[in-house]
Amino acid sequence: MRLKMAPNSLFAVLLRSPWWISFAIVIALALLSGALLPEAYRLLGMLSGGPFAVIGAIAAVRQLRAPSAGRMQATLEQAAAMPWRAFCRALEQAYGRQGYSVSRADGDAADLLLVKGGRSTLVVARRWKASNHGVETLRQLDISRRAQDASACVYITLLAPDANITRFAASNQVDLLNGTALAVLLDHPDAR
Repeated sequence: MRLKMAPNSLFAVLLRSPWWISFAIVIALALLSGALLPEAYRLLGMLSGGPFAVIGAIAAVRQLRAPSAGRMQATLEQAAAMPWRAFCRALEQAYGRQGYSVSRADGDAADLLLVKGGRSTLVVARRWKASNHGVETLRQLDISRRAQDASACVYITLLAPDANITRFAASNQVDLLNGTALAVLLDHPDAR
């Protein structure tokens, strides 16, 4: 069983925030502990900021490795200009760089089948350029995920889908990949 952090937990929010915020919390906890706690508990109070320091370090590494805003915009513009075959090939290569075994999916509900560590993921990306997305495509993807006993499924778009799609995806274990996350996936470090 793979553990997943709640998206709105304190640590998840800090991972998405600038790295220095976590370190500011560490310093604040150390200062408050040193000033307010009795001598016997001061060191323990000061060390209570350790998890925030770890989260700050993880966030800093992620943010230093992330492409710049201009690079992400250029990557999304390149993706928007690609024909389907080129975009599908770019996705295959991007997931391959992340260690997935990538193949074309059987059936009409999904485009790609990703396998890594015994877990399979179905990916739909054929409507990546569309400005409007229907729930029916996600419903078919979810049905296909259950039929194939896949661990997860991903729906890829350039633009963020509307609230109906987002609600359906959240309640049916469909991960939405778009915008910045898509640019990070497609961005190849050797191209920088």
